[in-house]
Amino acid sequence: MTDDNLTRAEAQDRATKISSVTYEVSLDLTTGDTSFTSDTVIRFTAPLVGLATFIDLDAADVREITFNGRSFPTTAWDPGRSRVAVRGLLANNELRIVADCAYQHTGVGLHRVVDPVDGKVYLHTQFEPFDAHRVFACFDQPDLKATFALTVVAPDDWTVVSNSPVVSHEGNVWRFAPTPELSTYLVAVVAGPYAGVHEKHGHLDLGLYCRESLIPHLDPDEIFTITRQGLDFFVEEFDYPYPFAKYDQLFVPEFNFGAMENPGCITFNESMVFRSRVTEAAREGRASTILHEMAHMWFGDLVTMRWWDDLWLNESFATYMASHAIDRATRFSRAWVRFAWDLKAPAANQDQLPTTHPISADIVDTESVRLHFDGITYAKGASVLKQLVAWVGQDAFTEGCRRYFRRHEWANAELRDFLGALEETSGRDLGLWSQEWLQTAGVNTLRSEAEIDGDNFTSFAIVQEGMGGHPTLRSHRLAVGLYNLGDEGLVRHRRVELDVVGERTEVTSLAGQAVPDLLLLNDDDLAYTKVRLDPRSVDTLQTHLHRVVEPLARNLCWAALWDMVRDAELATRRFVALVAAHAPAETDETSLARILGQAASAVDSYGDPANRSAARARLAAGAREGLD
Repeated sequence: MTDDNLTRAEAQDRATKISSVTYEVSLDLTTGDTSFTSDTVIRFTAPLVGLATFIDLDAADVREITFNGRSFPTTAWDPGRSRVAVRGLLANNELRIVADCAYQHTGVGLHRVVDPVDGKVYLHTQFEPFDAHRVFACFDQPDLKATFALTVVAPDDWTVVSNSPVVSHEGNVWRFAPTPELSTYLVAVVAGPYAGVHEKHGHLDLGLYCRESLIPHLDPDEIFTITRQGLDFFVEEFDYPYPFAKYDQLFVPEFNFGAMENPGCITFNESMVFRSRVTEAAREGRASTILHEMAHMWFGDLVTMRWWDDLWLNESFATYMASHAIDRATRFSRAWVRFAWDLKAPAANQDQLPTTHPISADIVDTESVRLHFDGITYAKGASVLKQLVAWVGQDAFTEGCRRYFRRHEWANAELRDFLGALEETSGRDLGLWSQEWLQTAGVNTLRSEAEIDGDNFTSFAIVQEGMGGHPTLRSHRLAVGLYNLGDEGLVRHRRVELDVVGERTEVTSLAGQAVPDLLLLNDDDLAYTKVRLDPRSVDTLQTHLHRVVEPLARNLCWAALWDMVRDAELATRRFVALVAAHAPAETDETSLARILGQAASAVDSYGDPANRSAARARLAAGAREGLD
């Protein structure tokens, strides 16, 4: 068993000793079924001569080590720690390592798949966070960016794709143009008898690849359409051209994740090639994944986190921007409804468990990274980023992103750099915001307190509560929606947007206003919080919930009702009655699936066991009505 791990302290120390790194990597994929030959030349400079460092390499065997023209004994490689010791650095250095590296079957490094039907072999890499050194010797940390010139020897009938365009293909040798400066975890190689479809978007080459048997199901028209829409949107939104030379998307077998943002060579789980009819929600989900990875081309690839402490920001930004792009640039009209159901609701659920943790984590080593790919990292992080956009304002957020990309292009940055750019453009001090939202765990609850005289408010306040064990009261930017019944349904007639800070926030602008039929805190779903509905609003929804015209507002009502059930502020039987009465009219398939699931949970987990049969019968009757 190896101790293949890199600590943050080791990475910081190594980054002070070397710079200006370039790689020439040659891979021979024709040497057998268990391993391949990796021949790597690394050139780098050192600010101080005579120092020692190490390079990462996980190999089956090391054949040759040459440093600055001198042959090193292969004992310089420590297989137990997957490192090669390098001593006596000069101002300019050249290190060559030839090794036999093993194909992997766990989805990391260079993963090898044998199709059980036809015996064909497919390869793809997955290097995040710390697996590039399973394929070639490298300084495997994100802040030692470098250029990579790749050569691959592959079987004659294979296609090989990498981050950069092919500059020559002679026989079974593929040579690729050097990349711009990338972190090691973003380098990618995909090889095998893949079939491809190609188009242009302006001068940019677009490619789609999958196994040949999947080509009839690939749906290139829709995928290319989403790709073009996304590229146009992000180029305009970020005011920065697409940073790389091509845009290939590859659907690969046995991929561990949904996708990976390798620049110019984005890999996807081949389950996203639909082999049967799927729902519109599934198509929107695929579009979201495509646009998530595309957002990373700027945030993550062009500008890369210095260390894995900022993994949450990397993923949260891409997750938020995917929904933003879907809403602004594609045919899908309910991106924020999907965001609320698929991201915000699960995040709040995880955030109320004993296992919750702050968004920002102390990542002391690369092993710790793997523990933080969770719902807090992705879902809560994206939800809080949406809150941040509201807090600073959409225009200030967009301009802050633009400054961030221009200031740190092809380099590394940290959270403070990103927040600093937003402080410049918004005028907001984000120090307290960062502490409240990123350094603490838990979700707040907001409820209204009002005094009423006749039909009008005489005073109105929003009261904030903490969570048991996590009492922090946070700063929120949110909207309050006032809805009244009319011929067209429950329609918003007034919206008030404000900051909510501390235990109690007076909303003086609502004093003297008529009490609405429905009052919705956190309208437009700007804030990451639970909300409570007042009794009058619950009564209105009991009869008219299906008449809330706006899909997102309707979803927020359902979410608030469900939270009230879980927190014992709304009777299960009343929630079941709401579902039976109004779910049949729900037009959003994602919402309907979640609502019915919540109703089943309410009956089985929260209701009186003596009433379960009657509750189930009521839900079944509602479902039959919906089918009719």
